Amino acid sequence: MKDSITDSAMEFKTINPATEDVISQYQIMTKDQINDKVKKSKIAFQEWKKDTNKRIDFLHAFANKLRKDKEKLARTATNEMGKAIKEARSEVEKCAWVMEYYADNGQILSTDEIINTDARKTVIKFQPIGVIGSIMPWNFPYWQALRFAAPSLMVGNTIVLKPSSATMQCGIEMENAFNNTGFPEGVFQTLIGNSSIAESLIDSDINAVTFTGSVPIGAKVAQRATSQVKKTVLELGGSDPFIVCGDANIEKASDGAIKGRFINCGQSCIASKRFIVVKDIANEFIEKFVQKTEKLRVDDPLLDDTDLGPLVNSSGLKKIDSQVKASIKEGAEVLTGGKQVGKKGYFYRPTVLKNVKPKMSIAQEEVFGPVAPIIIASDDVEAIRIANDSEYGLGASIWTQDLDKAERLSGAIESGIVSVNNVVASDPRVPFGGVKKSGFGRELSRYGMLEFVNIKSVRFYDQLIHNHHVE
Repeated sequence: MKDSITDSAMEFKTINPATEDVISQYQIMTKDQINDKVKKSKIAFQEWKKDTNKRIDFLHAFANKLRKDKEKLARTATNEMGKAIKEARSEVEKCAWVMEYYADNGQILSTDEIINTDARKTVIKFQPIGVIGSIMPWNFPYWQALRFAAPSLMVGNTIVLKPSSATMQCGIEMENAFNNTGFPEGVFQTLIGNSSIAESLIDSDINAVTFTGSVPIGAKVAQRATSQVKKTVLELGGSDPFIVCGDANIEKASDGAIKGRFINCGQSCIASKRFIVVKDIANEFIEKFVQKTEKLRVDDPLLDDTDLGPLVNSSGLKKIDSQVKASIKEGAEVLTGGKQVGKKGYFYRPTVLKNVKPKMSIAQEEVFGPVAPIIIASDDVEAIRIANDSEYGLGASIWTQDLDKAERLSGAIESGIVSVNNVVASDPRVPFGGVKKSGFGRELSRYGMLEFVNIKSVRFYDQLIHNHHVE
């Protein structure tokens, strides 16, 4: 998405996607200001890395702060990017959980490993590498930033966040929450700017970069960072298949389809984006899916009973509308939805398409909005072939009541995440990331924590003298 920039090249503004009103205007940080922030972060790192128990206490305090400020944080996200307020509240709760999880378990997950070698003593240590530059998107403005931050902070790194310009206030609120919790100055900082400052952050004295966003921008981030020998983790979205086998529980599968496709108005990297249904149960599944889709309420995202708010901006709305129209020209049929809602705001009716073929553009591109294309497969084998015929490989969900089939199909899917009889969701306890053009590296779990550490092997030889410790 392009940033919304005013006449002055040094300013940008945020727009409420439900009302199209300007929320705020911001001054873009200069390169010197960015370098100063990074310098402050490097200084903070020297103390922050030393005391694990202090880090545990700070993360617990931050989790409590998030819960205390949940309503304010949720309304900020809804106003900036349009998600339904009930989903925004859930996002803040999930952020509190991820902080708590790493406060409780981070020390265990990164404990030294003892191994047997020819040396007297051999230990593998996991030590923080320094300042991590975090370039994050707008769709889950708190969760995307904090699911990376929690394990990285716990292991002893410091963070400089460049949030999306669309959700600038969310980024500012996160830094405020860290500061108000009592975190040492410089441990977590937010940069103010649009996409133009990303290169300055990468070129600064940071030690590594984590990026979530589109494939083209991710490739540029990786090229720039790795040319400076800086570690990079990329999470670049996906076109996740939702496979409904012939023996699936159709009621549960159709419920899962609603949740998997329309959460966050379909603007999620791990949303179900291609519905591959075995022909024997296709009619029954489609009927239930359409019925449930038509019950979803598209309205003011600040209302508690709204299911779908607007898309994030006008270009997002135009892209979705053009993808639907292109699919119709290619032979797809709209079963429900397929049009904009209202004259103000970027609202689009939840849409289900049938007669979609695997090679249609809507089945090959990432569809970042409330549109569900349905592809009919003759059997499970063809369903897997269609699912794997994608440049993406982030997540996949499979619906079956047969354990052997679940084992076989989940092994055959080319993705980083598979859920059987549930939608794909990120979870602090489980590694998150994909293959192919969905990126590389992992977030969350022990594996995500170890992405940004120095894995140091230490071996002691000879008969070293042990001195008694005196209290």
